[in-house]
Parts: sequence; structure tokens; C-alpha cells
Amino acid sequence: MKKKALIIGSGIAGISASIRLAMKGYQVEVFEANHYPGGKLSELEIGGYRFDAGPSLFTLPDQVEELFRLAGKNPKEYFEYIKLPVACHYFWEDGTRLNAFAEVDKFAEEVENKLGEPASHISESLRQSAFIYEHLAPLFMHRSLHQIQTWTNPDALKSYLKMGKLGIFSTMNEANEKLFDNPKLVQLFNRYATYNGSNPYETPATLNIIPHLEFNIGAYFPKKGMHSITQSLFQLSKDLGVNYHFNQKVEEVLVEDKKAVGIKVASESIHADLVINNMDMVNAYKTILRKQKQPKLLLNQPKSSSALIFYWGITRNFPELDLHNIFFSDNYLEEFDHIFKKGSIYHDPTVYVNITSVYKPDDAPKDCMNWFTMINVPNNQSQDWDKLIAEARKNIIHKLNRILKTDVEPLIEVEEILDPRKIELKTSSAQGALYGNSSNNKFAAFLRHANYSSSIKNLYFCGGSVHPGGGIPLCLLSAKIMSEMIEE
Repeated sequence: MKKKALIIGSGIAGISASIRLAMKGYQVEVFEANHYPGGKLSELEIGGYRFDAGPSLFTLPDQVEELFRLAGKNPKEYFEYIKLPVACHYFWEDGTRLNAFAEVDKFAEEVENKLGEPASHISESLRQSAFIYEHLAPLFMHRSLHQIQTWTNPDALKSYLKMGKLGIFSTMNEANEKLFDNPKLVQLFNRYATYNGSNPYETPATLNIIPHLEFNIGAYFPKKGMHSITQSLFQLSKDLGVNYHFNQKVEEVLVEDKKAVGIKVASESIHADLVINNMDMVNAYKTILRKQKQPKLLLNQPKSSSALIFYWGITRNFPELDLHNIFFSDNYLEEFDHIFKKGSIYHDPTVYVNITSVYKPDDAPKDCMNWFTMINVPNNQSQDWDKLIAEARKNIIHKLNRILKTDVEPLIEVEEILDPRKIELKTSSAQGALYGNSSNNKFAAFLRHANYSSSIKNLYFCGGSVHPGGGIPLCLLSAKIMSEMIEE
């Protein structure tokens, strides 16, 4: 008789966990409070426009392909993607525009021509980023930090000798100011702190690992949009016999003699050999694990930033815009002070515009574009969000008007808004924080919940709020780490 595993939540990590457990011979059932799978990695359709609702950057595609190969399938039968020739287009108020070409030499040449920064500085920066990845990825991304064997394996021992060069003792901003002469380039590389909802002026320089993923390995785009990652893995899991229960909110994890034995849904108790939580860790302890011992140190950690997103259907084509576009604030430090210290939104925010119709034309009507327009904002601390949203919308439009020499307002045909309150409501993310706890101190990696419970046997965790962190690749790796623990 097959052992049974119950997964709470069908975010990308929950779906990945279901595939891995199905391949280990488990009967897997997934319980999801929403009517759709994917969590943040979902989609939105309004008035002839389609938007990827959440994550918009795709790196480390091998983590997705690995799941298909694990199941003996050809990834291309489910999922296809292309490598981007330009990672991002950057815009500043003074008229400076920069293309971050995927080819490092071409990007370095662009930086030297546009910003006067020696091309060698780009090469050195990405060499250092690769160095950090080589020494920290095997330790922090692919293994649990909560098991002794992680710290005694050869990869760990090799890294101990390099600690001084891995950015642990300085901030991201400090490291980038040493690397680059031009403040615009410092700002560009500081931006990578936002990839896990952190502050570049506080987060350790170890996060300079991120540019390696985008440039040395590459940024990609799924041919059918980011939501096709969810769709393809969801289909794969169903092909492997995984059963999904949508609109089924789990009320409690059932624990007997310090052992997880199942879950309670409505008035029904469902028993199993394993329980895997893919729900945000903080909200899980407040709800489905409220009767259990609370990890207060982890629960009380500062949370990451959130996002304010305007999904705009734009009735005009802008040839100067690409898939990823950044319109920088003139005062980055003040912007992050507002997010993390003042709990507010700076009047001149950095604006990110993601336009999938550039690569997937059917995401918008002819001669139109689908603008996923986002700014980083504080997590929900009961601010007056209606007032903040109205002010931010006005400031965003004025900023885009100035830089693009246009009038955006009359071009907006359809609009939908996603704010921290809705993010928390739709995804159970505590305070609407996109990445769980923030990484604004050098010990942050050790202050994420483990992929297992230390006090409840047969209870495991995966997803962006636990180790190794948020974002698609790390969520997939959390499921991998967790499944390997079960095997052990």
C-alpha cells in the first residue's frame, strides 16, 4: 500500500514537491484555498490583455527542466523558453538609457560608452559574482542549513577559507561602491537586492550572487509566458497521479504524540504519513499550527518588502521598451528608507515595467501593450493604502511621462491593481511580504525556517518563506531539499 503525503498549498514549491514525492512512490494530495494553482505565479486576463500576475523574471531554467527529466519526460513536450538577448532596459531622469545585453562583453562596452565606466569593471563584478555563486550556492541554495552534514561536507570546508571574499562582512552597496565609479552603475547593481525584497544599504554583499544568474547564466522568457511554468508543472504532476483539491482551506495540521498525522479540512480529518506545508510560514503558525510550539525568533523577524502593481492595457506601442524595463529613482537611498524605515512610498519611486507582449504578441490587442507596472513598497502595517496607492499612481504616471516624453493616462484602456493587502489575502503571505523574512542582516540566511519541523515528526516545509528563500529557483530548490530529507 502506498504511503500518503498531503501538501498544503499549490504554489510553485508545492507543485514541485508533489512531483518529487509522486516519483518516490507516494500517493500525493494537494489542498489549495484558491480555485487555481500557482500561488503568486498566476495570471490575469482583462479586456483582451493577459498579464503574468506575479514573478516576471525567469532564471535557472534547469531547475524546472529537472522535474520533467526526473519524471522521464521531455521538457519540451510541456514547456519551452528562449534566452533573452537583453536582460533589461534602464532609464534615468537625465535622459541616460542603457541596454543590459546578455553578452557580457557587449554589456561592458555599452556601460563604457554610455556611462564612461571602464568595461573591465563589469567583467570584474561578474567574475566576483560567479565566485560567490561557486562557493555559496552548494551550501546555501542546495542544502539545508539546519543539518550538521551541510557544515562538514567538502563544499562547506572549501568555502570557510574564502569567507572574507564572499561579501559577508560588507553591505551590497558598500561592495558596489568599491567596484564602480559611476553612481548609476552602483544603483543598477544595488537593484538586485529587490530580487528578494531587501535593502541594498543593509543586506550583505553576498547577494551580489544574483547578477551571476542573470548575466553569466542568463535571463529567459517562457514562450507562453511565466504562468506556463505553473501550467506545465501542474500538468506534469497530474500526469503522475497527483490529486488536487481546490477551494479547500486547511484548518489545522493534526498532531499526535509530536507527530503530524494529517490535516483537518472543514469538518473532515484526513490522515497521512507526511504533511508538507507550502503556506507562508508565519501565517501557517498563526492558523493551521496555532496549537503547536511557536518559533518566536523566526516569526518576529522583519519581513521583506511588498509590491504595488498596476496592470495596464496600453493602447500604443513603444518600440523603445523591451520585456524588462527599469525607470530609476533619483534618490535610491531615500526610496529604501521610505520602504523599510518609514513604512511609506517615496514620491519618486523606481518603476519596473514588464511587457510580455514584446515576446508574446497575443498578450495584447494589435498595436497595444500589456504593462505590468510595479514599484517596491513596504509590507502591510495597516497604512492608509488607498491614499498611498492614489499618490503612487499619480507619481508613477508623471515619471513615465517625463522619461518617455508621452502622456500615459489616456493610453490606459484597462486597469487592475494588486497591493500588499490583496497579496496577503490571495497568497496568505504574512503582511503581504513577497519573500517572507527580509535579508537585511548578515544572519538572515540562518533566520529562515528549516525545511522540516524540529519538534513535529513528519512535518515538512517548502516555499519562499522558508530556506533557501523566495523567487522561482529558490522555491523549487526548497522542494528539492525537503524531498531529499524525506528520502533520508
